Amino acid sequence: MSKFKTLGLGILISFFLTISSNADSIKIGTEGAYPPWNSKDASGNLIGFEVELANELCKIMKAECTIVEQDWDGMIPALLMRKFDAIMAGMSITAERQKTITFSQGYADEVASLAVMKGSDLEGMNTPEGINLSLGGSDVKKALKTITGALAGKTVCVQTATIHQNFLDSGDVGSVNVRTYKTQDEVNLDLASGRCDAALAAAVAFTDYADKSGKPVVLVGPTFSGGAFGNGVGVGIRQGGDDAIGKRDAKLLKDFNKAIDKARKQGIISKLAIKHFGFDASM
Repeated sequence: MSKFKTLGLGILISFFLTISSNADSIKIGTEGAYPPWNSKDASGNLIGFEVELANELCKIMKAECTIVEQDWDGMIPALLMRKFDAIMAGMSITAERQKTITFSQGYADEVASLAVMKGSDLEGMNTPEGINLSLGGSDVKKALKTITGALAGKTVCVQTATIHQNFLDSGDVGSVNVRTYKTQDEVNLDLASGRCDAALAAAVAFTDYADKSGKPVVLVGPTFSGGAFGNGVGVGIRQGGDDAIGKRDAKLLKDFNKAIDKARKQGIISKLAIKHFGFDASM
């Protein structure tokens, strides 16, 4: 055998070894700026409910995982460009997003809420504690009418490219003056500084900020779920295809679903939710 054939065989073997070694290697994208779902500590390390859950799911799948930071507004494009294999970033499962990517089963609920600073004239809004937009009915209509009147002429701050912005832009609560921000941290800061009359996000994003900052942020009105707010938070994955990568994506979806089932049955998701949210948000 000539040295060229030997070299070629060596490269081929190396290529297949690389494929094999990467078969159980998963790269997961998260925002790192949406506490307590995901954030960073003082040293810049990614932390939070989803970071810990991702590590637990990877242990169950016996996969070597790397968690990488990605700006929220580029999260789905980065997944489609194959910068990573999955998204765990507080991303709600919505029909609109399912046109582009697929989702695992939900691993946690994410109810949304309006928040104001204590003393706001929006406190004491007379609405049900929670409304599910998917159910409709007179209670939902009445609540939306109350909110529409309360928010008239107000400035509501929200993170861009989120289900919360979509809801405010939908017209369900009238024509609201919506101010958008790149991150939830920026929303929180401007709410506290008085640049926003109210803000809309996941309820736990506001309670986490209030606890850590000591700012008198309070939730008002109902919690929102269903409809534009989706059906829980799941792992975002590329839609499978007939090529090798597409088949791997399809397998990855099955593996995540099995791992989420096991993590739920073992109480792992409940334990992490209580640790980070203060209550069991597992689905």
